[in-house]
Amino acid sequence: MKRRQNTTSKGVSRREFLKASTASAAALAGAGLDRVAYAGASDTIRIGMIGAGGRCTGAARNAMNVDKGVRLVAMCDIFMDRVHARRDELRKACKDQVAVDDDHCFDGFDGYKRVIASADVVLIANAAKFHPLHMTAALEAGKHVFVEKPHAIDPAGVKAVRAALDLAREKNLSVVSGLQSRFDAGYRETVRRIHDGAVGNVVAIEENFLRPPYGLHERKPGMSEVQYQCSNQYHFVWLSGDDVPQSLVHNVDRSLWVLGQEPPVACHGLGGRASNFAPIYGDCFDHNSVVYHFKSGVRLYAFCRTERGCYNENSSTILGAKGVADLLRCRITGETNWKYEGPRPKAYDEEHRALFQSIRRGEPFQSGAHMADATLATVMGQISCFTGKEVAWDQAAASDFVHAPKPEACTMDMEPPTRPGDDGLYPVRVPGKTKIL
Repeated sequence: MKRRQNTTSKGVSRREFLKASTASAAALAGAGLDRVAYAGASDTIRIGMIGAGGRCTGAARNAMNVDKGVRLVAMCDIFMDRVHARRDELRKACKDQVAVDDDHCFDGFDGYKRVIASADVVLIANAAKFHPLHMTAALEAGKHVFVEKPHAIDPAGVKAVRAALDLAREKNLSVVSGLQSRFDAGYRETVRRIHDGAVGNVVAIEENFLRPPYGLHERKPGMSEVQYQCSNQYHFVWLSGDDVPQSLVHNVDRSLWVLGQEPPVACHGLGGRASNFAPIYGDCFDHNSVVYHFKSGVRLYAFCRTERGCYNENSSTILGAKGVADLLRCRITGETNWKYEGPRPKAYDEEHRALFQSIRRGEPFQSGAHMADATLATVMGQISCFTGKEVAWDQAAASDFVHAPKPEACTMDMEPPTRPGDDGLYPVRVPGKTKIL
């Protein structure tokens, strides 16, 4: 089976382009900070956090771990108590690198603007609905960006991400994606061997992210409906996009990487609510399955579930004509038997090492070769699960659908797009009846 070769607008194959960008990440990860200099006037690089949850706090720690010249100078979140709690946590962990005074702690939906104004590099890891808006605003202000996955939750958001990546290239700014698999040394070597033919032609891929629910937050007394939904954002579609973009995006990104960035032609999905019946679960599905079809003939079978008491698995299994690759275990079996035994620095640190070394070298590093495509693939998969309809790549890419309200229209006193019914439960989408595209 011969796979077609995708090309970029400059005529370079997507596989060649991705190999080059992966090599660039590896080179940055291996360089010493003491041998480079920040292109600006100071050795200090100021970072700001948009979001004060666990992931943005982790990103800040990763940034300060890999570059002792980094200083955290500003933070924001919907809730000020989160900002103060995370600031205290980071002060204990990173000591002299945290320089956030009370005047640079911001809350509300507009706090991101003041963080951007205060920093050289912006770390974006809040509700995914806002990632395209905040990424665009930071780049327009001339700031480098780290942005967590998923990078958007709807087709309109993916369009905004692509436009933002174009802007980053025009301004020579770095944009690093939180799809950290690309920075894992073991994964890189395994994918390299797959590309070199260790499993033969890829015929199918199975992806699993099966786990219990996470990020559940009970309603606190006195909270408005908008405040509650924002505090529990992983479980509301208008904020998180549901679990295919939120969780399976890592798996789908790895599959597209293996396939040389060939986009799927179409997909069909199954999903619904089977066991998570309580207000705290919001309006998200608790299981989704998506089958992606590729022009090459490959099929990608992707599954995610967020239910308790069930079988759990996180895996990426590449099925080839000559063998099988277990990507997460960095192992190949079949005609070739191999297992990665080399060093594996933490990918969460390595993605930040790539970012900050690119800034200090004055050589922008960008994840645009894969982050928008992986996001769109999961968005179209979730839409298929919601509607029960087949969704084509070109159809999703052309759509302007947005999970209302638009990010820039959100306010703390607005009417939320969903409310609980008389039974206390939030209504969920119904495949076969829900219409989106």
